[in-house]
Amino acid sequence: MDLDPRLLRYFVAVAEELNFSRAAHRLHISQPPLSYAIKQLESAIQAQLLVRTSRHVELTAAGRALYNESLFLLRKNADVQKLIQRIDAGLHGQIKIGFVGSMLYRRLSEVITLFQQHYPDIEHVLLELNSAEQIELIEHGGLDIGFIHANPVPSAISRLDLVSESFSICLPDTHPLADEAYLDLNELAQDDFIFFSRSFSPSYYETLLSMCLQAGFFPKVKNEARHWLSVASLVSQGMGVSIVPECLSRSGLSGIRFLPFEHEQKSICSLIWSELPPSQIKEKHIKLVRNVYGC
Repeated sequence: MDLDPRLLRYFVAVAEELNFSRAAHRLHISQPPLSYAIKQLESAIQAQLLVRTSRHVELTAAGRALYNESLFLLRKNADVQKLIQRIDAGLHGQIKIGFVGSMLYRRLSEVITLFQQHYPDIEHVLLELNSAEQIELIEHGGLDIGFIHANPVPSAISRLDLVSESFSICLPDTHPLADEAYLDLNELAQDDFIFFSRSFSPSYYETLLSMCLQAGFFPKVKNEARHWLSVASLVSQGMGVSIVPECLSRSGLSGIRFLPFEHEQKSICSLIWSELPPSQIKEKHIKLVRNVYGC
């Protein structure tokens, strides 16, 4: 049975005051509308809720049962209203966040901590995905925001560049040049290279390739990986050398060296999102990201 919350509030006031005059005063209405409302409620339920005399009001067994249920229903109704209001204000709900592994060394933990501090009632779901996977999911509504490497994105997706940093040469610590302070990239012309996967990030693959070509050689790419951390891990296992974003030097991986070299290319990470459907939760999180990275 769908009961009018207004009638339930009126009934609760009478049940607690056991006096129509006091209940009417509490509800800021006159007594006749209150009496009529209780009759409406009894008619809807088809049960007597109160025993009334000129001096006394008493709850029937049905009235006592309805009183307890009314408290629960009114409390639940208030909770639902608060929940909807918080969702509408962007203070409650869920947000799905994609990230590439290198973001772990580009202040991602700081960003997530701020998210949780500012919006503790929002569930933050983190998914490690490569850039291509994130772009596809953002486009189809599977992610709210994503942290990606520099990649072309469809016109329906917004992008904000957050970090631009240099690349480093990545060598196994057993490599003959590992103890050098600085290298020319062409000194590695005869080495096997590990590149970021061409199929998952053509732009990064082309960036690494162009740096080698500018240094005067065509690299022997023996292995590819879908994540920068995988690239660095393969290097640490002696599977080859690579060129990686400078931030990976903060990864703490053992068995590798990171060396500077002369180049003009930059490793860029970006925040991406779709404007549709509009979401206050998403907008508030994007604003926090802007504050962290100063953009």
